[in-house]
Amino acid sequence: MNKNTPTLKETFETARQNYSKRNFKTAETLCYKILSIDHNHFESKALLADIFSKTGDFNKAKQLLNEAIDIQPNNVSILNNLGTACKKLGETKNAIGYYEKVIQIDPNNTNAHYNLGTTSYALKELKKAKSYLQKTTELQPDFGLAFFALGNIHTDLKEYEYAVSNYQKAIAINYNLLGAHNNLGLVFRALNDFQNAISCYEKVIKIKPDHSGAHHNLALAFKELGKFDKAIKSHEMSIKYEPENPIHYFYLSELKKNILDSDLKAKIEKIIKNNSSKKNYVAYGNYLLSKYEQKTKNYEKEFSYLIKGHQCFFDSRKAQFELGVKYCFEDVLQIEEGAKVEELETKNDNKITPIFIIGVPRCGSTLVEKIIGSGMKLIPMGEETSVLEHFINAKILEKQSLNIGNVGDVQNELTDIYKRKGLILEKCDNTFTDKSLNNFFYLKLIKEIYPNAKIINCKRDILSSIVSIFQNNLTELAWAHDLDKIFRYFNNYFKIIEKYKKINPNFIYELEFEKLVNNPEEESKKLMKFCELPWDKKCLEFYKREDLFSKTASNIQIRKAIYKHSVTKYLPYKKFLHKYGEKYSWFN
Repeated sequence: MNKNTPTLKETFETARQNYSKRNFKTAETLCYKILSIDHNHFESKALLADIFSKTGDFNKAKQLLNEAIDIQPNNVSILNNLGTACKKLGETKNAIGYYEKVIQIDPNNTNAHYNLGTTSYALKELKKAKSYLQKTTELQPDFGLAFFALGNIHTDLKEYEYAVSNYQKAIAINYNLLGAHNNLGLVFRALNDFQNAISCYEKVIKIKPDHSGAHHNLALAFKELGKFDKAIKSHEMSIKYEPENPIHYFYLSELKKNILDSDLKAKIEKIIKNNSSKKNYVAYGNYLLSKYEQKTKNYEKEFSYLIKGHQCFFDSRKAQFELGVKYCFEDVLQIEEGAKVEELETKNDNKITPIFIIGVPRCGSTLVEKIIGSGMKLIPMGEETSVLEHFINAKILEKQSLNIGNVGDVQNELTDIYKRKGLILEKCDNTFTDKSLNNFFYLKLIKEIYPNAKIINCKRDILSSIVSIFQNNLTELAWAHDLDKIFRYFNNYFKIIEKYKKINPNFIYELEFEKLVNNPEEESKKLMKFCELPWDKKCLEFYKREDLFSKTASNIQIRKAIYKHSVTKYLPYKKFLHKYGEKYSWFN
């Protein structure tokens, strides 16, 4: 060998230096040169695997890592990397196997616990994920990403207090962790703490001005507060930094109607064509095209685009939504039929008087809530808390039984949750509203837990409700993206309501949306009388409130005084719905 020829050690060092400078091609060439001389050169195989992982070729990375592990079977770094390569290739079971082997060799391996946590989270095994990630933070208290991941789990579980704590810990460790700031903002929005939410998004934008997601979330927060000019500007910034994302145009179009012109139509058609594999993009693109056709009164085309859009949106969340559909049409009906609380010695505290506003979406429930909450007492408004639903499901899971406990204990626990959410206040005589519409599934339990509860069933012309649901992307409602499912949901709703009206004829107050908007003062007086609350003119001046917010699709409408609503504008759609509704007597 020529004395000027570098040794394998020197060549590898050169390769490693090029790798650190991201000169991946040079590093790759040098590693293969080493392997041509020494096929079992462990370090070169490991470095090559890292190179291919960095460049996204996980098949090659996996091959090289397998060769490396043949040389050093108990190398925990290689086993961890093998797990990650398998995870990237969708081989989740194999990935978990490699991570578990690492822990067998090294029980305190931080990376393996973290990887098992994030992999379990991806599989929606939240309990497992939480356990692994908590262990990660115990082993390494400065592991910012682990706290961030824990925050995400608590957010999914709606354990917002813990979510806030973990996101703040992640930020304290790494201030530039944009996801933690952004997701903390989402939690604050869920808690109706809009000022802190806005502050979080602004921090993201300060660190990364072109973060389109933060601009988008900032716009949503402004919109929920009724600050529409600021919301428009933020949506426009989202478009500036992500001009090929139709989601931003969709949300802007809700506030700025004049953007729905032929130029935008052509642009959206092009975006859909160029992004056919991105179901979310295609969904929102079709929603926008439907809005354009609605504007031009081409209702047949509008409906065609809506059907395409909803199908794509459903497909983009298929696993999640299929579970949601099962819950709405199977699981929750079982709960409704079988769930009970035992009447033991502990009696109810009849001082608590919740007002449950039920119905189907787009039935005028937001308006009703604002009327009730805006009188002289300023009753706390629950918007869509889903408190009851989450509580009942958690109890059933905990007890593995439809018997969720004794009535006194259940009321105390549930009341404590409402108090923590700031809804039950003594100055309001312990009266508050809960506008989670699907509480109609739990009427039997509500009667048992809160015998003094007021139930307001918001009714609207059926055609108007169904069309409005389909025209709006009610993102989280799995059943709202398919007309067959919408009709099935309505059918269950009508059956349950009618059953409880027979059992407890005075338990449910029927409020017709059309009557309310045509005669607001008379109908709102009746409403307040049923709620045993005083009526005053402030009830109908809710739109003047500086603290008014709403997360519903009615956000814009409630910023105005009540106006008469034309039912007839939905008549052109009846012919498109007939084939879905003909088997239901209530639709014909």
